[in-house]
Amino acid sequence: MSSASPTPSLNLGILAHVDAGKTSLTERLLHAAGVIEAPGSVDAGSTQTDSLALERRRGITIKSAVASFPLGPPEDRVTVNLIDTPGHPDFIAEVERVLSVLDGAVLVISAVEGVQAQTRILLRTLRRLGIPTLIFVNKIDRGGARYEHTLRQITRRLTPAAPAMGQVHGIGTRRAQARPYGCEDAVFQQALTEVLAEQDDELLSAYVEGSAVPRGPLLSALAAQTRACLVHPVFFGSAMTGAGLPHLMDGIRTLLPSADEGDGRLSGTVFKVERGPAGEKIAYVRMFSGELRLRDRVPVGREGSAREDSARDGSARDGSARDGSARDGSAHEGKVTAVEVFHAGAGQRRAVARAGEIAKVWGLGEVRIGDWVGAARKETSDAHFAPPTLETLVVPGEGTDRGALHLALAQLAEQDPLIGLRQDEVRGEVHLSLYGEVQKEVIQATLAEEFGLEVGFHETTTICVERPVGVGYGYEKDLLPFLGTVGLRVEPAPPGSGVSFGLEVELGSMPYAFFKAVEETVYETLGQGLLGWRVVDCKVTMTHSGYWPRQSHSHATFDKSMSSTARDFRQVTPLVLMDALREAGTRTEEPVHHFRLDLPADALGPVLPLLGRLRAVPGTPDIRGAACSLEGEIPAASLHRLGQLLPGLTRGEGVVESAFSGYRPVSGEAPARARTDHNPLNRKEYLLVVTRLR
Repeated sequence: MSSASPTPSLNLGILAHVDAGKTSLTERLLHAAGVIEAPGSVDAGSTQTDSLALERRRGITIKSAVASFPLGPPEDRVTVNLIDTPGHPDFIAEVERVLSVLDGAVLVISAVEGVQAQTRILLRTLRRLGIPTLIFVNKIDRGGARYEHTLRQITRRLTPAAPAMGQVHGIGTRRAQARPYGCEDAVFQQALTEVLAEQDDELLSAYVEGSAVPRGPLLSALAAQTRACLVHPVFFGSAMTGAGLPHLMDGIRTLLPSADEGDGRLSGTVFKVERGPAGEKIAYVRMFSGELRLRDRVPVGREGSAREDSARDGSARDGSARDGSARDGSAHEGKVTAVEVFHAGAGQRRAVARAGEIAKVWGLGEVRIGDWVGAARKETSDAHFAPPTLETLVVPGEGTDRGALHLALAQLAEQDPLIGLRQDEVRGEVHLSLYGEVQKEVIQATLAEEFGLEVGFHETTTICVERPVGVGYGYEKDLLPFLGTVGLRVEPAPPGSGVSFGLEVELGSMPYAFFKAVEETVYETLGQGLLGWRVVDCKVTMTHSGYWPRQSHSHATFDKSMSSTARDFRQVTPLVLMDALREAGTRTEEPVHHFRLDLPADALGPVLPLLGRLRAVPGTPDIRGAACSLEGEIPAASLHRLGQLLPGLTRGEGVVESAFSGYRPVSGEAPARARTDHNPLNRKEYLLVVTRLR
């Protein structure tokens, strides 16, 4: 039986809309716990968790960071592993990975700006995942801070089950102080009982009868419902002055759950990968169960194959096979060469990492984000946020080595899989999928500062997909320089079913390795269709096959030039598949988001024409007094523009919230994927390249 941790652990996420004060709150918590002498400043670039030079220069969090601190008296102490996450929407992928390792969260809201679009998305996701969450209203010392207004926004836009745990005096001034309510406060006791009674029959009976609930049962019910993600207590304070921090820290310790120690078997999840000074991989592992020891040989892998992942999200392979990163989902072994466990702010070298802890692990050379270490967890890790819908073409600067550039981009994609590195081997082009312009600027600066590579980018475009609309056939027989015969049929498949491959030829008609080469190449080739976009939801069937068996000259050894190899089938398959796809035809579809607008009712008139210009399809407005809400669909390409123009049309009161909802056909001329050469790949060009490579 594994030994338990010396103290319980709590893996806590700090989440917020950008500029709400997450990193400042992290610094203040570390200072209050005695881990650092003074809280760092985001503006001065002296924070503990924003360690990248780029983060300090820009004053934003780009990569999630971990710090640890003890909380509570020795007899009731909890070790908090605090994870600071980015707030800018361009780096939502970092938040995505952190969610799978949290025991609880603190959602930070600015008392000045109030509830913003990203705030709503985050809490909705936390509630869906059942992650217990406290709300911290920051910046009560800033001019324009509001108490009652912010509470009304929280209960109206986020959740009605959000009891305020204290009052603020001197709000909007540097002297602002947050005073916690006591259970002896009759008004607070009644308000809290009213909220908790929604989910507790005993409290409901007491509330109906007008009986006062004793302090102990009331606090126990508050803790139970908070841990069940039914209630989200609201704390007020200032990360800059420290006002309200002791009350928040007490709430973290008493209201949020500690980590479960699991069943004793080794099981952990990799949520972050970085490179050390010597280029070695360092995996951040959240330990769910068991112990991970120095010099252990441990299984590392990911459940499901790349093809199954593609079918699940309705896509073909994303091109990762072309940069050598494709994995078949089977586990491999790694030997642990070093372990660090977070303690008192930073990592400390240990011989063992235990359940509930977060460890930095060296020696797992093939590890990727999302891999499990030891036994795989039963629950799935489906995506929680929209996939990136923007793409750009990387343009190497003068004198930039393309091989070094590809290696550097592959390492960045390794640390952030949703970058979506795609390479066109024939043209030598590299595409990146992104969330926004800020992310593109960060990648450009990172390549320059960390790798010494100067690059530019083509204009960012929206990522579309191509969907077959008919049935098409392709067939190549005796086509030099290929020593192989392939026939393929392409036909549409139901939306969301992904890409599948089947056979109408005898499996024994040629070596299995040749069939496998055709199948793998089909998935890779469909990463770029007739207009360069990924092809989705189609069935590809192999209808013909033929090969040249091992041959030799008389009285001589095997002659490779006279015999088929897997390479022949890998090179002939793209030609056959594209012929079939041309005959079938494809329809280009663009990503769309479901949106919700909250705005003043009198602003609806100016907003509706804007939605029309942005090609949005709104539903019926829901007008309630002076407030109005409106839902509908809008192309992803128009969403950013809507966010820019909405404040001016709604006196700054309009809020837009969106979620990726799928794809719809492009109206008008279908856009081609950005390329340095805009001509689609043709047979003559392809044959010339292949012949040269052979």
